[in-house]
Amino acid sequence: MFKREIRNGAILILGGAKSGKSSLARRLFDGPGLEHIFIATAEAWDIEMEDRIKRHQAERSEKWKTVEEPLHIAARIKELDKTDTVILIDCLTLWLSNLFIRHEHDHEEIYRQIDGLAAGLSNLKGIVLLVSNEVGMGIVPENRLARDFRDAAGYMNQRIAAAVRKAVIVFAGLPVILKDE
Repeated sequence: MFKREIRNGAILILGGAKSGKSSLARRLFDGPGLEHIFIATAEAWDIEMEDRIKRHQAERSEKWKTVEEPLHIAARIKELDKTDTVILIDCLTLWLSNLFIRHEHDHEEIYRQIDGLAAGLSNLKGIVLLVSNEVGMGIVPENRLARDFRDAAGYMNQRIAAAVRKAVIVFAGLPVILKDE
């Protein structure tokens, strides 16, 4: 694929639910010589989400230092980014959910946060892997909030894809390269 070709820059990994995108992200820069930082965006709002978080934690090896950051991932990337560091953000879609919970009626703020993240992906010292769900390939949601979320997720994925050096989508565990600069 494009494993060790880059020393710095961002990579977007898209896919549907349970497509294998997080597993791919963890494997891409798994070797020695790098500090591994996992930025977890999920918040446990219910028991099912608690279980999902525990499963994801169990899937990560001990080399990944976990930083829980549900909202301010652009600032965290800036704070943690350095040469010989790989930062994995899992996942942007949950981050977007968190933004919607806090700013549901302030779409300008949600889009401002997305644009700020995209802008912060230039001039990275290390490697940043961003995992996101592709949610625009299904049916049109029946309610306005779900449609607003789907539209914001599509916008977010486009903005991040434009900002990264490499982008891949995962179908059934198989990666397909979309962008490779």
